[in-house]
Amino acid sequence: MTQTALPGLVTPPKLPKGTLRIVPLGGLGEIGRNMAVFEINGKLLIVDCGVLFPEETQPGVDLILPDFSYIENRLDDVVGVVLTHGHEDHIGAVPYLLRLKADIPLIGSQLTLALVEAKLQEHRIKPYTLTVTEGQVEQFGPFECEFVAVNHSIPDALAVFIRTEGGTVLHTGDFKMDQLPLDGRITDLRHFARLGEEGVDLFMADSTNADVPGFTTAEKEIGPTLDRLFGQAKKRIIVASFSSHVHRVQQVLDAAAKHGRQVAFVGRSMVRNMAIAAKLGYLEVPANILVDIKNIDNLPDDRVVLMSTGSQGEPMAALSRMANGDHRVIVGKGDTVILASSLIPGNENAVFRIINGLLKLGADVIHKGTAKVHVSGHAAAGELLYCYNILEPLNAMPVHGETRHLIANGNIALESGVPSDGIILSDNGTVIDLKDHVANIVGQVEVGFVYVDGSSVGEITDADLKDRRVLGDEGFISVITVINRATGKIVSGPEIHARGVAEDDSVFDEIIPKINAALEEAVLNHADHTNHQLQQVVRRVIGTWVNRKLRRRPMIIPVVLEA
Repeated sequence: MTQTALPGLVTPPKLPKGTLRIVPLGGLGEIGRNMAVFEINGKLLIVDCGVLFPEETQPGVDLILPDFSYIENRLDDVVGVVLTHGHEDHIGAVPYLLRLKADIPLIGSQLTLALVEAKLQEHRIKPYTLTVTEGQVEQFGPFECEFVAVNHSIPDALAVFIRTEGGTVLHTGDFKMDQLPLDGRITDLRHFARLGEEGVDLFMADSTNADVPGFTTAEKEIGPTLDRLFGQAKKRIIVASFSSHVHRVQQVLDAAAKHGRQVAFVGRSMVRNMAIAAKLGYLEVPANILVDIKNIDNLPDDRVVLMSTGSQGEPMAALSRMANGDHRVIVGKGDTVILASSLIPGNENAVFRIINGLLKLGADVIHKGTAKVHVSGHAAAGELLYCYNILEPLNAMPVHGETRHLIANGNIALESGVPSDGIILSDNGTVIDLKDHVANIVGQVEVGFVYVDGSSVGEITDADLKDRRVLGDEGFISVITVINRATGKIVSGPEIHARGVAEDDSVFDEIIPKINAALEEAVLNHADHTNHQLQQVVRRVIGTWVNRKLRRRPMIIPVVLEA
């Protein structure tokens, strides 16, 4: 029978010597926040440390981090952080981890570390790094790590094979099996086969596309679509994509060069990441094709391409601001906007708002639903099945995906011959022990959401977000009353002010006598009532009335002062 996460918190047993413990702190049941902790003989190895982007139910939140509380008192035991590739959902939380201990070594490929270092520079942290390449083997305390080339939607991605006294683990990171990638760097199945021959005790495979049948389309198939769209466009072209999708940007540059257009990068992260990719040779920039965004107004509309951030509807990203009309780039009739990205679950409404806004401005909007302008960076079911058959792992633990993706990946493992009791469908915080080729769930630790809101990290709680949702959906009412304790009479007020509840505060005139009567009765009959108890009286009276009369449940802030 498949092993599933334990209900509730179950304290794991003390870790025996020679047993490998795996605790995912993020990335399970969600798309993002990927982070897994491996422990053996008193030492910890971390694989990935990413962020999750907020949904509409988390207003005001900038980023969501993994919960470091499981390891924050043991940072001296961390021998390194292996970063599989340079996407935000795998590296975005590194600065927040290194704020706790700046000298934790970071291990990754050249491009991955360059992107991390640029990010850390903004946080004024200079990291200790080790650059690795495919085929390289390195020892980090009791962990021997061998790195394997995998293909993804960003160059230089690596899987990691971890050898320990307790067993072996192959962690894919994010990957797919594009057989004709733009950079010629395929997922190294020959290397996978050699590891399979050695023996894989636990296979931790990317699940994001596990419920998609067949094989993921090759990146190069987007090229002809971009070529056709660039040829048809009469005015400016705006392409939105992830700021780290080097292969996608490469195809945009190539199409622009073919059609005699110049390209301006829009968005701070796009400018930064593409400068790094070009400097390191991962992005081939045709001569004289780049132009500063400040100079695009000097070029004819039919000679301009804007390569922009904001494909996920992020409110402060360039494309969102263009759609709202508050960006220096004014989108107009006849402009072509290409959304060259997928929809991350939870972002759909934000993206559709942008599409509608751009259409209202007169732009032609092209997205993956209307043309082949995006292919996924993740292995579909057919590719995963190939991997299981090549590796023949003894145990499988699907990672990186929502619950439906993890279950689909588990079903593929079962079809390939992995025994059902060796398939682990876990949640964030599930504790798995590996010893003598057997993996078992042994506990569940608390793993929460850590919200970044402006400069605050972890100070915003779920209760705060609930208050924000109430304020946004139902509005706000303040009631200020001054009362004389000795006489029990109202000296001043109640003054009622509302926002987002009614058009005019005069609507509350009929409830004021009832508030007065309730307060005076409470003071006369309950002389020992505290101010807080009197405020609750006000809250109940006006809350009941607003709910019945206005059919709303706003946030109510009563203030009772003594004269």
